[in-house]
Amino acid sequence: MSIRPSLNRFPIDPDAQEASGAPWGVTVTPFSSKDEHGNSPVYGSGGDLIPRCENCYGYYNTYCDQDQWAWTCALCGTLNGLSSDTIARYSVPENSAENMSAFVDLELPLEGSEEEEMQARPVYVAAIDLASSEEFLELTKSALLAALEALAPGSLFGLATFSHKLGLYDVQGPIPVVKNVFLPADSDGTLSIELEDAMPLFSFLAPVETCKDRIASALETLRPTSSWEGPASGQGIFLGGRGFGLAMETLISYLGSEHGNTYALARIFAFLSGPPDYGPGQLDTRRYGDQYASRGEDAELALLPEQTPFYKDLAAVAVQAGVCIDILAVTNEYTDLASLKFLSIDSGGSLFLYPNTDDSTLPQDMYRMLSRPYAFNCVMRLRTSTEFKTGNSYGHFFPDPQYDNVQHVICCDSFATYAYDFDFVNNYGFARHTSELPMLQLAFQYTVIVPQEENPAPGSGLPSRLKYTLKRRLRIRTMQFGVAHNMNELYDGVDPEVVLSILVHKVILASLSEGVREGRMLLHDWLVILTGQYNEACKNAPNEFGSSTGSLIDVTFAQCPQLQPLPRLVFALLRNPLLRFHEEGIHPDYRIYLQCLFSGLEPSSLHRAIYPLLTSYSTPDKLAYPRHSLSRAALLTSESPIFFLDAFTILIVFYSSTADPTLPYPPPHDCLLRTTINKLKQERSITPRLVFIRGSQEDATLFESYLIEEQDVDGSGFANSMGFVSFLEEISQGVLEYMK
Repeated sequence: MSIRPSLNRFPIDPDAQEASGAPWGVTVTPFSSKDEHGNSPVYGSGGDLIPRCENCYGYYNTYCDQDQWAWTCALCGTLNGLSSDTIARYSVPENSAENMSAFVDLELPLEGSEEEEMQARPVYVAAIDLASSEEFLELTKSALLAALEALAPGSLFGLATFSHKLGLYDVQGPIPVVKNVFLPADSDGTLSIELEDAMPLFSFLAPVETCKDRIASALETLRPTSSWEGPASGQGIFLGGRGFGLAMETLISYLGSEHGNTYALARIFAFLSGPPDYGPGQLDTRRYGDQYASRGEDAELALLPEQTPFYKDLAAVAVQAGVCIDILAVTNEYTDLASLKFLSIDSGGSLFLYPNTDDSTLPQDMYRMLSRPYAFNCVMRLRTSTEFKTGNSYGHFFPDPQYDNVQHVICCDSFATYAYDFDFVNNYGFARHTSELPMLQLAFQYTVIVPQEENPAPGSGLPSRLKYTLKRRLRIRTMQFGVAHNMNELYDGVDPEVVLSILVHKVILASLSEGVREGRMLLHDWLVILTGQYNEACKNAPNEFGSSTGSLIDVTFAQCPQLQPLPRLVFALLRNPLLRFHEEGIHPDYRIYLQCLFSGLEPSSLHRAIYPLLTSYSTPDKLAYPRHSLSRAALLTSESPIFFLDAFTILIVFYSSTADPTLPYPPPHDCLLRTTINKLKQERSITPRLVFIRGSQEDATLFESYLIEEQDVDGSGFANSMGFVSFLEEISQGVLEYMK
């Protein structure tokens, strides 16, 4: 469980918070196996026995004062009594994890029938779009073959297809059998037959360990609807229809009937090659085009919101059914991910977008996603001491309908990250109680599926098999923070990566509600205000006649190293497709994909995605310089012939035109550069695409597009050799206006 604050020392009161200009909040990665310092939790039992405060319901922790009969809550200061059993347990501190560490992971008793819970197995269902191309199906087959290698023995797998009909495959016999159910074309249609009647669920869900080859054989039978014989079914149904909405609705209902019995969590992998255009949930893609230019409408404002509540409502149904949905879209056609995204992010799944099949990393992403551990049925609550409170919360979760500040996450892996910002409860802040430091506590309750090998009786001749056990756990992290007594202390405690994370969440929300222009203005104005407040604190203000020149304004934060990365990060964010304009050629689906990706990344990964890291090598085995600015000038002034750019989703190795022809190209597999690349690929939540470019012989446009510091940020699309420098001058002028 990693928790990173934007300010390592909290502002002392609302005036200090306002005067700083810096966002105040935290990012949390609850299922991370270690904290932000690399420490693991102390594991223990008795999560249901840990005392809770009668006032704020916070959990007992090592920061609480305890005497023989009572304990004082470190969050709200309430005195709570101890039961006789707890007194006996706490008489030997080593008996309880919560007395040994402020970071604990505790076992909880399972609810309901233990017999049923013990038999729950992981369930995975692939739903494949047949209104597609041969290339799409070949890529999907490769992805599912990779997925089958990642799935643990004992998992159950179901294969389904959709077009104008829904196909269910029984792969447990010697020959795959498919049962098709026609999907009605009308928008409120229902199936003529229940899926359970067409194929019982136990026939549809096949054990992976015994049916892997048969699943692979069934995949080989898939053909796109365009290759089917006959123009229609005889009833006027067009064969090319993509009935995605009703297919998902019926599959969720099909699986939901066995939630808590056959499975505790099911995952549907929805492979999509274009927009749903048939039956319930069909989307009107005519809204995408250049009609906004002729009407004078804001294209971003029109294309970013969903056009129908169908998929958001369906996501709520999926959550209740314990079904997590991952959308894997392989298309450059407008698919309206703005409407579809809720089905994945609200249900705890992921949204992937691949513009083509040629260089798609879909198979690697499937294997990576299924190889890493994940928790499900998660409940998360962040509590604070009484002087401040959580304000907005950000991330891929759904709020509890009954309790404030409680979030539910149906599926959570070790990379999933969420954010909160803070507000003061009153005008005094932390100034009144100088002896008590601010506290926060994150409680994360979750379930994991733990495989256990079941050995048969000796001499029976039966092979051992995996049996799955559900484990319910409670992870608690309690933290104490210092208070900044002046602005220098506060600025010295800024974490620029966490600041960037909170800013990204805020501009995404502003873009969705007010449009991309509003998001850009919010970001620009924030940097002006921060720079102005910093200069005010450092007394770099205009003179009494208001005639100060920009030379007095410090826009590079020369006196504060912690703030120095922020102008470049804001500049890079303004250059990112997330905030560039429709007329610059930014595809609306790609923007939605970036919104979903960026809003779930932990701060260091987001930093790399927004502002790539450029390093240079004198040879493939020798690092020359660990960090360059993203400019052509860096290439011209460097004597190193090899450059490596890490932009999170893509890794580029660039050999300059002056590189010695005798240097091995591409770099050998056993060299330092390749080792670095392989390590980065292993650490990523998604698989970055690897590209090699020889500048003297190949088009370097892709590499040069990341050299953003010589590009403008005003949306004109024309390169400006003074891009970042001009941006700083513009901020400086804005600060002068702000400080007058």
